[in-house]
Amino acid sequence: MHQSVLLKETIEGLDIRGDDLVVDGTLGRAGHAVAAIERARECGAKIFVIGIDRDDDALIGSKASLEKACAASGSRFRLFKGNFRDMGKFIAEASEETAKTTADKIILDLGVSSPQIDSSGRGFSFRNDEPLLMTMEKEPSEGSFTARDVVNGWAEEDIANVIYAYGEERYARRIARSIIASRESRPIETTGELAAIIESAVPAMYRRGKIHPATRTFQAIRIAVNDELGGLKAGLQIGLGSLAPAGRLAVISFHSLEDRIVKTAMREWKASGLGDQSTKKPITPSEEEIARNPRSRSAKLRIFIKH
Repeated sequence: MHQSVLLKETIEGLDIRGDDLVVDGTLGRAGHAVAAIERARECGAKIFVIGIDRDDDALIGSKASLEKACAASGSRFRLFKGNFRDMGKFIAEASEETAKTTADKIILDLGVSSPQIDSSGRGFSFRNDEPLLMTMEKEPSEGSFTARDVVNGWAEEDIANVIYAYGEERYARRIARSIIASRESRPIETTGELAAIIESAVPAMYRRGKIHPATRTFQAIRIAVNDELGGLKAGLQIGLGSLAPAGRLAVISFHSLEDRIVKTAMREWKASGLGDQSTKKPITPSEEEIARNPRSRSAKLRIFIKH
């Protein structure tokens, strides 16, 4: 079951108020969106939620939860399939219902949800033997770029560079070399095959580390397949432009590459006089949350308040 990370801290930091237009650009299973509706209800208020996700399963799975929350509070919602880079378009499309052309609050949770990792069938996890896809779309169209294209089609140097840059993997070159050697006999088709290749490429002591030796490589390939860092940079700018004055943008990142992009963007916005961060340092999970949900351990929350 998916647990929304830094849920309490995000909702408190967003300062939900009556008549807010809240955009959840990474809806997932709607944990943050439902919590925002419930916070508004506690204050005797109603809000409108725009939920965006690239995954059909996420949109279908979140609808019932949102309907239940709205029925109890009088709030409303509308769902869109797409990327948070397109939030400006979706806000405009819903403007007749919301009577607004900008958002009051925006949530971006950059983590891959537990259902995607554990049971999507798309190869996000090395713990299951699944096709090498790693696409956020449930059903990639013919010709879609996938993880299989990376491991079977890219040059050794390109694979190594991506694993090192996006996964911060110290054994990137050894892993890339093993991938090339393995695919010479036959294509690498599944996550199980790829994980085994990675394990065989790294030293024995690394295989006994705290995290699985394939963790960083899988992260790197997933980021490359979905252009997550490019999407994040574009999405942050779109998000800032989509915010109303005094609006708040909350971003939860899960690895240093994402957080560096968010930190840099918000610092530049502040220097340009566009607003300020709600706290000087990022908000991190409590020890209690980490114990309850180990996947939250690397999460960082930053909130920007637009002038």
